Amino acid sequence: MDIDLIRRLCEEDRIQWSLHALKRMRERRITSDEVIGCIQSGEIIEEYPDDRPLPSCLIFGTVESRDLHTVVGSDIEYISVITAYEPDPEEWESDLKTRKEH
Repeated sequence: MDIDLIRRLCEEDRIQWSLHALKRMRERRITSDEVIGCIQSGEIIEEYPDDRPLPSCLIFGTVESRDLHTVVGSDIEYISVITAYEPDPEEWESDLKTRKEH
């Protein structure tokens, strides 16, 4: 996936928010502005080309000193925010970009 395309679609407000994402964001006290900030300043750390219904990716970004992971899918016309969360240090290396081996 192309981070520049994802950012452009985000800037153009071509964002679809899944019900799952909105529910999880509310539970985790993550705002839509924080998710957008994560997308705009972050980097793709994992890609899921076989995800259905859309290929997706995991973006890591820091917004006002808050580290976030955001999963987005894209059909090239829109991005779909699938979920957002603070990475768990038990699951991620100290860079918060590399999954720990289990």
